[in-house]
Amino acid sequence: MPKLMPYQDEAEIRYRQTRLMSIRIGERANYVNSPHVIAMVGLPARGKTYISKKLSRYLNWIGINTRVFNLGEYRRHATSAYRSHEFFRADNAAAMAIRRQCALEALRDACRWLSDGGGEVAVFDATNSTLERRELIRQEVVDKMGFKLFFVESICDDPTIIEQNIMEVKISSPDYVNIDKDSVLTDFLQRIQHYQERYEPLNEENEKEVSFMKIYNTGEKVVVHKHEGHVQARIVYYLMNIHITPRTIYLTRHGESEQNLEGRIGGDSNLSPRGKQYAKALANYIQEQKIEGLRVWTSWLKRTVQTVADLHVPQERWKALNEIDAGVCEEMTYEEIKEKHCDEFVARDMNKFAYRYPRGESYEDLVARLEPVIMELERQGNVLVVSHQAVLRCLLAYFLDKSADELPYLKVPLHSIIKLTPVAYGCRVEHIPLGIDAVDTHRAKPKEPGQMSSTNT
Repeated sequence: MPKLMPYQDEAEIRYRQTRLMSIRIGERANYVNSPHVIAMVGLPARGKTYISKKLSRYLNWIGINTRVFNLGEYRRHATSAYRSHEFFRADNAAAMAIRRQCALEALRDACRWLSDGGGEVAVFDATNSTLERRELIRQEVVDKMGFKLFFVESICDDPTIIEQNIMEVKISSPDYVNIDKDSVLTDFLQRIQHYQERYEPLNEENEKEVSFMKIYNTGEKVVVHKHEGHVQARIVYYLMNIHITPRTIYLTRHGESEQNLEGRIGGDSNLSPRGKQYAKALANYIQEQKIEGLRVWTSWLKRTVQTVADLHVPQERWKALNEIDAGVCEEMTYEEIKEKHCDEFVARDMNKFAYRYPRGESYEDLVARLEPVIMELERQGNVLVVSHQAVLRCLLAYFLDKSADELPYLKVPLHSIIKLTPVAYGCRVEHIPLGIDAVDTHRAKPKEPGQMSSTNT
C-alpha cells in the first residue's frame, strides 16, 4: 500500500488502519459455537486442580477464553477458619448445606460469566463425587442454560502419588496455615476418607447420556465416553498427553546471526563470529549439566542448526520451530518496512498478536503451528529447544500463562538460556546468560502505533 501522506487527516488514517486490520486479521483460529462447562470429578488429592489449571492455560493459549472456578475458594469465603476434617463428614448436616450452596454459587457464577460473553469455557474445579451432585450440575448447565457439559474424572490408587500431592500442594493450602506437615497429612487423609464413603465414580451405565473422560494414575490409562464437538476433542487429546514426571525444558535462541547485526528480520543467514562463540558456550554449559536423556530440537534454519553443532546428543529438526514468516517484509529492516509499507508497520503495532504480514504469518498463526510442539513437549522428558524470538515467545506464553497481549512483547534475549522446571501449578523460571555479547533485538511496545525503536520480530 502507498505511504500515508502528511495531509491526510486523523479520521482517514484511522479508517485505513481499521480496514487494513480487518483484512490482515481474518477469522479466529478456534471459534466456539456453544459455551462449555468442564466439571472435574474425583477424590481429594487426585490432581483435579492441577488438571484444571493446565487445561485452562492450554485453552487460553490456543485462543479459547477459559476460566477456572474453584469450589474450595467459595467454601473458604463462606465459612470461618478451617478447623478439621469433621467439616466434610457426610452426617454433618450444617456443613453439607454450606457445601451445596457454595457449589450452586460457583456453578451459577460460571454460567453467568459464560452467558454474559466473558468467556467460552468454564472449568468447575470440585470433587463432584456423587451422582446427586453431577445431576445438579447437569440441571444448572444443560437444562437451564443450554450449554455443553463435559466431566473429567481423575482416578488415582497409587498411595505414593497421593501422599506426594498432599505434601507438595495441600500443606500450602489456606486451610492449613501454621500447621505442621504431619498434622496436615493426618487431617487430609481423614478428609479423603469422608469423601470415599460416598464416592460414586462416573459410569457409562448409570450416566449413559453424559459426556466424560476418566484419567487413571496421571495418564496411565484414559477412557472416553460420548465426547462431542471440537472443543471436547481438543481437551481429550491434550489431557491424554500430559504427565507429572519431573523434567526440565531449556529454551534458547540461536546464536547471533549475520542478519541480526544488520537489523534484518527473518531470512536464513549464518551465525556471526559472536554467534559461533555462543554455540561453543552452549555446548559447554549443556555438557556440564549432565542432563539425563536430553533431546535437542531445532528449526530447519541454518542459524539454529549451527548453534547446536557441538552438542553430541540426539537432535531433531522441526519445521514448526522456524521463525515467524514475515511475508513481503522478510529480510527487511524495520526502517525499510516503515518506509515501504507504512500502513503495515502501524497496523502491526495496533494488534501485534493478530496482525498477519502480507503473504506471511501472525503470532496467532504461529501458536496454531506450534500446538504439535507443545503436545510433544508435554509428552517428553528433558528437552533443549533452540529456535527463534517469536517462536520462543509463543512457547514461553504457554508455560508461563501469558495473555495474547503480553505474548508478542516477552523478552527473549540472544545468548541466554531460559530454564523451565514444571512445579505443582506452573513453572519455575531461571534466566541463564552465558556471557557472550550480542545485539539487542527486543522492541518494546510503542506508546503510539508506528513509533520507531530498536528492532524485533
